[in-house]
Parts: sequence; structure tokens; C-alpha cells
Amino acid sequence: MSIQLSPLNEQQLNALTSLTAGLNREQLLWINGYFQGFLASSGTTQQVVKSQPKSDKQLKILYGTHTGRSKIIAGKLAGKLANRGVEVVSVALDDYKTRQLISETNVVFIVSTHGEGEPPAMAEDFHGFITGKRSPKLPNLNYSVVALGDRSYKFFCKTGIDIDQALEKSGANSILPILTLDVDFDEEVDRWIADFTDVFAEIPTDNTPSNIQNSTENIENYTRKNPFLATVVDKVKITGRDSDKEVYHVELSLEGSGITYEPGDSVGILANNPPQLVDDILNHLGFDGTESVTIKDGVFSLLEALSNHLEITVINRDVIQKYQAKTGNNELHKVIENEELLDRYLYGNDVLDLLEDFPFSFSAQDLADVLRAFPARLYSISSSQAAVGDEVHITVSTVRYSNKGRLRGGACSTYLADRIEIDSQVTVFIEKNPAFKLPENEETPVILIGAGTGVAPYRAFLQQREANNQKGKTWLFFGERRFHSDFLYQVEWQKLLKEGYLEKIDVAFSRDQEEKIYVQTRLIEKQKEVFEWLKNGANIYLCGDMKQMAHDVQNTLLRIFETQGGLTEEKALEYLKTLKKEKRFQTDVY
Repeated sequence: MSIQLSPLNEQQLNALTSLTAGLNREQLLWINGYFQGFLASSGTTQQVVKSQPKSDKQLKILYGTHTGRSKIIAGKLAGKLANRGVEVVSVALDDYKTRQLISETNVVFIVSTHGEGEPPAMAEDFHGFITGKRSPKLPNLNYSVVALGDRSYKFFCKTGIDIDQALEKSGANSILPILTLDVDFDEEVDRWIADFTDVFAEIPTDNTPSNIQNSTENIENYTRKNPFLATVVDKVKITGRDSDKEVYHVELSLEGSGITYEPGDSVGILANNPPQLVDDILNHLGFDGTESVTIKDGVFSLLEALSNHLEITVINRDVIQKYQAKTGNNELHKVIENEELLDRYLYGNDVLDLLEDFPFSFSAQDLADVLRAFPARLYSISSSQAAVGDEVHITVSTVRYSNKGRLRGGACSTYLADRIEIDSQVTVFIEKNPAFKLPENEETPVILIGAGTGVAPYRAFLQQREANNQKGKTWLFFGERRFHSDFLYQVEWQKLLKEGYLEKIDVAFSRDQEEKIYVQTRLIEKQKEVFEWLKNGANIYLCGDMKQMAHDVQNTLLRIFETQGGLTEEKALEYLKTLKKEKRFQTDVY
């Protein structure tokens, strides 16, 4: 090697030549591994250290550091293991996707403790994850923890100890007991690395801890009739203080269920009715709730039936017709016969209104016979399982209104907003939706149009693309009322834009200016480019309110087809039908 071609200066090159003179093959291999390990501990946050071709064994080293010492230990360990035929990947904890942990086999955690028992900044998120409610069961994981600390502080090595205890609780298999290191640790680290290398080398490549259950024979099939009891792991209001809307992001754990879903699917929730409305109905009829009634689901007390099994927050045509047949009320018969009056009465009224407006001396069983079964409410899933693992996320807009001097609310939305908290349990099932799916070809451009909580499935779509590192052309149109209080998932969209998973976003906030601006306004403004995307094979997705938003957007698309495609009204409609038939125009409306 000439000095001109070497990145080393003459003095460094002479020292290297002197160091390696007379070394045998085994010694040279050791130095090679040492320097590769040293390389892993400097510069980049993730480094693969190639092993000598001796085995298929792999190890991941996850480190969290404040001063860099954990990173140095990671490099030393990587170098040592490389000489024993192990391929090592070192990753900083702030660059590690926590949901990958469930699929890992061999991991060493090297983490320091900062201040009074606090994790270093790069380990904060992982520490919160592994010690929190989202921590998964990890029976497939072999692990060891190296904890760095300072005995002059009260909570010596607390971060590493927390992680070790959480891993033990998860069912992971410890390779060596936790190593706790004070500030002067060089000799201890060297001994531990030697011990770990020897023990790890003896673990069979296909080692499976004895407590692993690989069989899926006993996984239960959860359905609408046999739902799963999911635990709420997070719930946060995502509209601002000044918003006149109340939208919550809710995260539910599916751990242990074996439930799977895809972006575009929905989650069904079996809620219970507002307790105040139940009490008002019982009081109005003079019942105490202990009366026994027989319904489709079985025999229950009236209180239990009204609370959990019968629909009382809304009424429909069938309920009104049964009510009229039971009571023989002539005034109600007039309402039923007049389509306009019936539509007006159905909007915003509940079972208590029916009882008050058209009184009748009901028995408990009479009332139960009139009412319909309490149906599940479906919410578009706002997460991808590839990103969140054994969780499902939903985006819920709370329905509240006043009618006849009484405050009302949507049964399920107020249940989720008012009566469930973190650690509550919610009865759920998955409703598949094969008609609302990302294109199989990841290169296909997609245009996503949604208003309000209609943006929920697009969060799932983009999580899926990010998890699969798919940076295809994606264009989001989002509409709401106000930028500062109603821009749902704003930070996430900005991150996806920055990283290239979302190519374009156009937003419309209707109340931020005198003239109302909606997503269809933005579509018209960008109509030439929208039509170009379509000509280049793009799929269009539409999610939101069926009666107004979805109808207006479809009409806007027809106008774009006419203007940009030079089509007649009839041909534009035919083109839209063709897009639907080819599954290039998919809708999820409610």
C-alpha cells in the first residue's frame, strides 16, 4: 500500500506496520474483529459487523448513552463476537423501531442512567415502551443487559435495571445476569465480554427458549358474536382547546388475541348506553330496573337490557312502526304515513322522546319487544399492524347535541369519550373491508381524500407504507374547520412529508376565512395535476360523510373529468364508473 493511497499519515502507517509484523492468522483475525467493532462504536448509529464465516448466528446490540460509553462497549462486544462467527448489528435506541423487538432472537442492551435514575435522551422512548403498558410478551427473545451508572447517585443503574426487570416479566430468556457498572469499569467489561462470548457461542443457532409456545391451535376466532375484550393503552384528545369538535385518538391492545387486520379494515365496538338516559327511561315508566325481560340475547333485568343490549339513543322506522302497532296511537300513525314528518322525527330523537311524545302504559316486556338490539359501531382503523403490532387505533369524533332542552350524545362516541379511560376494557372485533385497500403494486400513485375523521384510514395506509419502506407517489387532501385546532395528526403528516412517504398534502380549513374552503375546492385548484395523476394510473380513495362531503367530492371529480378530459357529462360519469369497476376509485363513507 502506498502512502498516497492510504488515508493514514506516514507515522500512523509505520505504527500499523510495526503492530502487525509477525502476527499469525488467528491474531490478525482478532485485530480485524476488534477494528470492525471499534468502527461500529463510532460515527453511525447503526453498524453491521461482518463475522468470519463460521456460523449463522446473529446478535443485535441496542445501546443508549449520554456520554458515549455505552456505544464504546457495544463496539468492543461487536468486535469480539465477530471473531467467533457472529454477525452483529449495533443500533442506537433512538433509531430502533420498538415494534421490531417481538421478532428479535438475540439482543444485548447496553444503557446508562442519567441524573437521578433517568434514562439518557436516546433511550427515553424505548424505556417508556418496555416498562409501559405496550410492552409485549417476548418468549422468543434471548437477552442480556449491561447497565452503566454512578454509585454516588441514589438510583444506581436504574435504567438498565428497569429494562432487565421488564424483559424478565415479558418472558424473555436471560443469557447472563444483568451487569451493573460503576464509573471505573474497563476490567469488568472485558471479563463480561469474554464470559458472554463463551456462553453465547454455546447457544444453538435454532435455540428456542423452553417456555415458547409456537402452536397457534388454540388461538380463538374473535367475531361480532364472539368479541375480544381489549385494554385501552392510550386515549388522547387531538382537537385543540378552541375547537368546537371533540375528537379522540384511542389505542387498544389486542395482545394475546391473535387478531389480525389490514389498513382499510374497521373495528367494531360494542358499547353501552348513556347511564343517564337509561335512568330517565326507567323513571318515566316507573320501573326500578329489576324487572325481567326476554330478548334475543337471553333473559336479563330491564336495567341490564337497556344498558347493554337494546338501542335507545336513536330510533328508526322499524321501532316506530312496532311502537305504533303496540300502542295504536293515531298521532304516531299520521307521522308514519307522512314521509317528510317521519324523516324529521327520526332525526335527533331517541326512545325517551318516543315515550314522552306518544305515551302508553308499557310493561317491561312490551318495551323490550319494541326496541331493536344494540348494534356495534364501526370505526375505520387508523393504524397499520406492521407499525403498531398487537394494537389497533381508532379516531373518534364525539357526537353531542341538544334537543328539547335535553343534552344528547352518540352512544358509542360518548361511551369512548366519557366512560372509558386508560386500562379500561372495550369489547371489539374486526370487520374486514376488501373494497378499501392500498394497491398491490406499491408503485401505483394514490390520491387520498378525506375530511375530519375520514382521514383515519389514511393514517393506516401511510403507516403501512412507512413500515414497508414504500415511498410511492402519495397525495393527501384533508379538510376540517380550523387549522390551529382541527388539523388531525398534523405532526405525523409533516414527518411523513419530510421522509418522503407522503409526497404532497393539500389542506382546506373551512372556517379560517370568510369564504368557505373545502377539499373539493382544493381539488378544483389542482385539477390539472389530479387528472395527470389519474392518467398515470393513480388510485383515488374517498373517506368521510356520505350525505354531503362524499357526494360533493364525487361531483367535483366529474367536473374535473369533463374539464380536463374533454368529456361530456355522460362520458365523465362513465369514466367514474370505470374507475370504480377497476377498483381505482374506492370509498369508505358513513
